[in-house]
Amino acid sequence: MVAKEIFSIHHDLFIKASLEEVYEAITLPKHLNNWWPLKSSGTPEIGAIYNLNFTSNYDWYGKVISCKVNESFYIEMTKSDENWNSTIFGFDIEEINGLVRLKFKHINWPECNDEFRQSSFCWAMLLNGLKKYVEKGEIIPFDKRE
Repeated sequence: MVAKEIFSIHHDLFIKASLEEVYEAITLPKHLNNWWPLKSSGTPEIGAIYNLNFTSNYDWYGKVISCKVNESFYIEMTKSDENWNSTIFGFDIEEINGLVRLKFKHINWPECNDEFRQSSFCWAMLLNGLKKYVEKGEIIPFDKRE
């Protein structure tokens, strides 16, 4: 018997900022809206529901399943695109030599399809936008985000 393969996206980057600044940028809606969704809501606590609104057709929800201040933050998607439902995305952060290393992962994809491949590319672009936002205060307009 062959086990079913599960697919995952992983990206690491270094950000010139404090742990607090990076943690707030990945957890607080007022910061998330500057680099990822059009608008969002939620509180960084286990069991909280986040609304991630990209358009009226992409008004998604996820539940916080892990949250450690200035260390990690993970959401399990509960109402989204069929490819994203039951996937989990999140961040681990740590300080290394005055920089924050952000380790991103988006796991439990059921197949390596077009949506998985596009999402991997988009996450890389969005995480670059996160880096620019935290380091330089640069906000990429929503319609220009990947």
